Amino acid sequence: MTPAVPASSARFWKLPQSVLVVIHTPALDVLLIERADTPGFWQSVTGSKDAADEPFAATAAREVREETGIDVQAPGCQLVDWHLENVYPIYPQWRHRYAPDVAENTEHLFGLEVPAGTAVQLAPREHTAMAWWPWREAADRCYSPSNAEAVLMLPRFAGR
Repeated sequence: MTPAVPASSARFWKLPQSVLVVIHTPALDVLLIERADTPGFWQSVTGSKDAADEPFAATAAREVREETGIDVQAPGCQLVDWHLENVYPIYPQWRHRYAPDVAENTEHLFGLEVPAGTAVQLAPREHTAMAWWPWREAADRCYSPSNAEAVLMLPRFAGR
């Protein structure tokens, strides 16, 4: 039996609803960022909703700005909802961030086209390195299988 969680503690749990944003140029070069807490873990921008009623597009825009400094509404940028979701088990090392009865996360996919040469300003507490790679190479470098799969779908969704 799972112990009851006081209502006052519930607001500190991460919501098991997140976004994955594949940031790319028109030439399909993909931005990957390396996690500060897990060297060698390269990924696209990801992040959880702050509130259950926060729209996924708002989550995507917020997370992109927080993690890369990119404004999705800047000239030449186009945020595209791919209308796809992944449901996957939460990695054991991050389960403590979620309520005790939560084992899976639902991840909503977006693409963000940005002009080549777009400046990136990493959030140093979250990420220590960034690199742009051609989409196939980026997919090979992704730590997460769902992230790699999303990058491999990029040509189907780019330019919409």
